[in-house]
Amino acid sequence: MARPSRHDGGVYQRPGTKFWWMWYRDRDGRRHQESTLCEEWQEAQQRLCERLQARDQNTLAVIRKGEKLSFGEWADFFLEHYSQPPIRAAKTHEANSNALKQLRPVWGNRKLSEISADEIEVYLRRRLQQPKRVRTARGYRTLATLKPTTVHQEFRVLGRILNVAVKKKLIPANPCSGVEFPVSLQGLFRPHYTTWSEQQQIEFHAPEYLRNVIRIITETGLRIYKELAPMRKQELDLGNAVVWIPDSKTPEGVAEVPLTDIAVEAFRCQLGIAGSGPWLFPSPRSPVGYQQSFKKMWAVTLQRAGIAHFRMYDLRSTYATRLSAGGVVDEWVTQMLRQTDARVFKKYSQMKLQMKREALAKLNRHTGESQCDPATVRPN
Repeated sequence: MARPSRHDGGVYQRPGTKFWWMWYRDRDGRRHQESTLCEEWQEAQQRLCERLQARDQNTLAVIRKGEKLSFGEWADFFLEHYSQPPIRAAKTHEANSNALKQLRPVWGNRKLSEISADEIEVYLRRRLQQPKRVRTARGYRTLATLKPTTVHQEFRVLGRILNVAVKKKLIPANPCSGVEFPVSLQGLFRPHYTTWSEQQQIEFHAPEYLRNVIRIITETGLRIYKELAPMRKQELDLGNAVVWIPDSKTPEGVAEVPLTDIAVEAFRCQLGIAGSGPWLFPSPRSPVGYQQSFKKMWAVTLQRAGIAHFRMYDLRSTYATRLSAGGVVDEWVTQMLRQTDARVFKKYSQMKLQMKREALAKLNRHTGESQCDPATVRPN
């Protein structure tokens, strides 16, 4: 970064203060003075350069606004404009709101620019030691300490809120990126990979409609309850092997999804048992609604198949892993998943390690050996 000229700005020390101050001119030529909050001259000079760069990029006003904005004010704005449907799913908005009940009392009055990674780690350690309190008819009851997954959800929501602030240039970086979660989380974000033989075993014990669901998800990667369950028959175009997704978890999810031959056959089979209504998966309880959940029958099917329980959503992860294992580059897999962030794919690609271990287990170390005793064979 180029050093500013003496006409653009400079740093100086005020009597009785430990921090260096800086002055600079904005795009309109107005002079501004403020503390750099730095005790070292070089750090203060870097701070001044960042201010002038923001001025040249016409983001100075936004950055100055972010430095005055409190976390509570930004959290309210985030919930209203970036958390509610149709931007995010209703369950995601609910998770954000619940997490903010714990985050707001701690960070509500703090400036966005003042939140540091060290303070976040201290908050996480303190939360992991707190007991869980539940409300009963006789008052509040204290239980065991909070589960790490509960605290990690709060950490994820905090990172989500600050990520949007970074994109809006309100803060230069997300402090959550420098935080190491204090404890290990067993099994968190490690989806179960379903092998082809395991999938066939599950399908064998599944009712026909659930068998169609399994094949559709593993062949298309559709989201179960946001995209597949509420699907209407008119959104299918089996002649051209595509399905239209009019509503999804994110704006990128709204798209035409191509279908494989297996997916086309599964959709065709489901059309044959769906009846005359508009829904592809009609509700067994309501003649005008669609099926809201497959969880109960999914658990029963896994039990019948003798397979340890795993989330049905992991079938979407299986779709991504099979694409990646087949040689499809990660950028394309992210697009086919219709995700906004390529980092989301990392939790899916972790399953490739399991696939590699399965391949190593089949390694034949005796290929090409003769039937005689190796000890009697003399080297040439």
